[in-house]
Amino acid sequence: MLKEIGILIRKEITLEWRQKYALNGILLYVVSAVFITYLSVGAKMGNLAIPTWNALYWIIILFSAVNAVAKSFVQEHTGRQLYYYMIASPEAIILSKMIYNTGLTLILALLGYGVFSVILGNPVQDQGLFLLNLILGAMGFSASLTMVSGIAAKAGNNATLMAILSFPVIIPILLMAIRISKNALDGLDWSVSTDKLLSLLAINAIVAAAGYILFPYLWRS
Repeated sequence: MLKEIGILIRKEITLEWRQKYALNGILLYVVSAVFITYLSVGAKMGNLAIPTWNALYWIIILFSAVNAVAKSFVQEHTGRQLYYYMIASPEAIILSKMIYNTGLTLILALLGYGVFSVILGNPVQDQGLFLLNLILGAMGFSASLTMVSGIAAKAGNNATLMAILSFPVIIPILLMAIRISKNALDGLDWSVSTDKLLSLLAINAIVAAAGYILFPYLWRS
């Protein structure tokens, strides 16, 4: 299975490199969203509060992740899916999608963090906690959105269905990530965020395990 996962991840990277317009469009969205925020919420005059900075950052990252991960199964046409069905196990397919999407989401999150720091300033006092939170948040967004993308693809690529199914899973991850990053912004001790980090890690594990167990049934249908 590890060999299958490695080959499938390389395939995802190759396809993304060939279709640069998708990634470039997402990067443009991140940069433009931050710049519009800079012009519209008083950041240009130094009136941006720390909680507002935190909320805006995670909202932009969330929508960037949705745009990046939503195409996981949408871009796979029927012939390619049939080919995957014959050469790879469904467990390898879903794990490779989750790993690749986690990396892509983390790159977008780090890019957004860099753009935020340059344009809106960097009020984060605990960089280590904030970056760890970014990794866990990227894992949670990717695992949940990848599974929902697979369900939506089997239902005829229904975008409305994807939005409805992802909402109850994404909101707890988003709220937990915002709370942890708020503690990092305030420079609080790690012990304050330990329970929240464990909760976020548990949510990620549950979503990933559910996707691993349920996706083979969805794939065979």
